[in-house]
Formats: sequence, structure tokens, C-alpha cells
Amino acid sequence: MATLTTTIRPPSPPTGFIGGHIMAMRRDPLAFLVNAARDYGDVVFVKVPTFQFYLLSNPTDIERVLVSDHRYFIKGKLVQQQLSFIGNGLLTSEGEFWKRQRRLIQPAFHRARIAAYGQQMVDATARMLDTWQAGQSLDIHAEMMALTLDIVSQALFSADVKGEAQTVGKAIHATLEFFASRRALLPIPERWPTPRNRRNRQATVTLDQVVYRIIAARQGDRTDRGDLLSMLLAAQDDDGSHMTDRQLRDEVMTLFLAGHETTASALSWALYLVARHPEVAARLRNEAQTVLAGRSPTVDDLPNLRYTEMVINETLRLYPPAWRIGREAVQDCEFGGYRIPAGSVIGIAPYVVQRDPRWFAQPDRFDPARWEDGLLKRIPKYAYFPFGGGPRICIGNQFAMMEAVLVLAMVAQSFSLKLVSEQPIKPWPSVTLRPSTGGVMMLVS
Repeated sequence: MATLTTTIRPPSPPTGFIGGHIMAMRRDPLAFLVNAARDYGDVVFVKVPTFQFYLLSNPTDIERVLVSDHRYFIKGKLVQQQLSFIGNGLLTSEGEFWKRQRRLIQPAFHRARIAAYGQQMVDATARMLDTWQAGQSLDIHAEMMALTLDIVSQALFSADVKGEAQTVGKAIHATLEFFASRRALLPIPERWPTPRNRRNRQATVTLDQVVYRIIAARQGDRTDRGDLLSMLLAAQDDDGSHMTDRQLRDEVMTLFLAGHETTASALSWALYLVARHPEVAARLRNEAQTVLAGRSPTVDDLPNLRYTEMVINETLRLYPPAWRIGREAVQDCEFGGYRIPAGSVIGIAPYVVQRDPRWFAQPDRFDPARWEDGLLKRIPKYAYFPFGGGPRICIGNQFAMMEAVLVLAMVAQSFSLKLVSEQPIKPWPSVTLRPSTGGVMMLVS
């Protein structure tokens, strides 16, 4: 970590409000952050009442936070408070405990294991498509939520929760709604019995019941099924003790939610964008029909589904499910010649950086073909980072990419989707960047 050479604070958008920028952030955080970066540069001071917040948008600075100097930038109390319903799992834990859990869970996401999950992804998608009929109107986001829940439950936990998909979906929505409400200037204490707080508590109870049922069903049968839950149940500390029920719950909850909510959002955005661009839909369908020739895909087909992968890459550029990353500086630091004191919150937003015209021509345009000619080699490494980076890069990034490509190819091969309404769907920036409430209604043909 470099020694500080300045006491200068970064530039900041003007505000006449006593609460600083909190109202603008609450009103439209995506637009506020994009405009702040474009108008005020790669290091911006954002005024909020309860902590020091700095937005970083230069890929070199981002690489430093996530990779080279990562030990000086931790998840911190803010992230842990905001994701308290997940518990002390892989997403929120720190230090030696996090390292131990990461080493324990990593084998479940090795390349060979992920390839084995491919058939489960294909089978689940085939079951979903068997229920679709031409002329039917569907909420595609709800369909993708149910599908990815089925996949992650079967692949990682050998559990069947298809019958609970609607209940789980409602519970997740309630927790995300609660999280979004925490952006208020004076958020209502969680213990107050407001309708939103009651919905969040009930949602947490509902999710706990599903997760604990998955764990309980396997604790009586320690057979190694080759899935993640088998690894968690068999794990031992140096003293021979196993993980507690609470530790199991936190890890299962983290991967249960992160493993399907994020991919469902990405697929929903991909299908929405494809439906709005007929030329993309035609090329996507042609590739699926040419490569697959009427059969179901396998993992061996992935290298040939190149355009399908480009559609997913472009979707993740425009609508990254993990749309922002938060870190806390553990000591004073300097970026771009500006001083950032210890304890400050560092904000890094893939949504902002991946729409930067310095790296992407016509950055707000959906153009999968931009990935054809080695774009990743021509831009800075952290100009595109939908899965984060460094030691804490998303552990399931390869799982998610394989799932998204296989599902999108199977849908494109079998059906055409048309938006019921031409009204643009806005993103809802909560824990993830999902389509706004009301669903993504599409007509199947």
C-alpha cells in the first residue's frame, strides 16, 4: 500500500440537501453513479450521512482493490449488515474462516465437476420447455427463477425443491425489497413491526425452512453423492469437529440464493434483449439449430455455441447481476492523487465501468458482435468484470456461464419469444440487478 502524499478530497456532484446524495442514490442509483463517473472522473466522493463513500471507476484502481492490494480492502460491516439474512457464508465472511470455507467449497466448482453438472442443466431445461406451448403468455423471469432454482438444488445439493419454487421466489423478492429499502436516509430499524420488516422476517423464516430441510434430509444419510453438500457435511476441523448446523445453513443459503438468483436475472435480461433485437434473435436461433440439429446440447457443444456465449457476455456487460461491489479500506490509501481515509467504503460498479465509452463503442447499445474480434484482449482487464475478480471472484462463474449458454441455446432452438409490451423494462438495483417488478411477459411461438 502506497504512502499518502495528499490530503485532497476527490470531486463530488453538487448537492443542496442536508443528507448529501442519499436521495439521488435512492431515487435512481444506477443513473446517479453512471453520471457521477462520467462527469467527475474515476474517483468520486459521494456524500452520505453515515459513512465516507468513494466511487472508483478506473480499471487499474479496480484491479488494485480486488487483486494486488486486496488484503487492505475487506467486505466490512456495511456489506455484512446489508446481507445479514445470508449469514456468515462465503459471500460475507472474512479472514481465515473465509479461506477455510473457500478451500472446502472450491472442489465442487472444478472444471471436471462443472462439466458433470451440464446434463442436469440440460434435463431441467428440457422439463421446463416441455411445459411451454405456442401462443402461451409467460412471465419469463418467473420461469428462469424456477428453472435455475431446480438446477442449483439438484446439482449442488441433490435436492428437489421444484414444488416450492413459487414460495421461494416470493421470499427472495421480499428480502430484496427489504434490502433496497435500506438505502433510505434514515432506514427504519429492523426490529420495528412495519409491513416490510414483517415480510422480510417471514421471508427469512421461509428460506430457512427450505434450507434446513435440505440439510436435515442429508444428515441422516452421509453417503457421498459427489455434490457440494456432501463436501460440507464431511468437512472436519483440525480437532475432528464438523460444521455446525448454523455454519451449514449459512453456506447452503449463500450458494442456494447466489447460485440461482443471479443466473435467473442474467437469463431474463438476455431473453428480453434478444426479443427487442430481431436480428440477434435470428442469428442466435440459426446457430442453435445448426450446431444442435434438433438434439439436446451437451457440454461438448459449448465451444461451437460461440454467438450464444457472446449474447450472454453482452448481457452481463449491460446488466451485470452483481452490479456493484463494496469494500472497506482498512488503512489510509490514495487513488488518482486523492486521499481516501481508513474506514471509508469503496464502491466499484461493473454497471458503470462496463458502460464506459472509453472501453466500449456505443456503450448503451446491445451488440453481441462486439465480442467477435478479441475485444477482451484490447481493453483493460477490469473494464469488464461481471463476476468480480481476485481471490474473491465469484466461485460459481464457470457454472453460471455454462448454465446460461446451455439454457439460452435450448430456448432459441425450440421457441421464439415476443414481448407482450414494447414498454422498456427498467432494472431494479437491489442485491442483484433484476428486472423491475411486474415480470417480463412474453408470448411464446
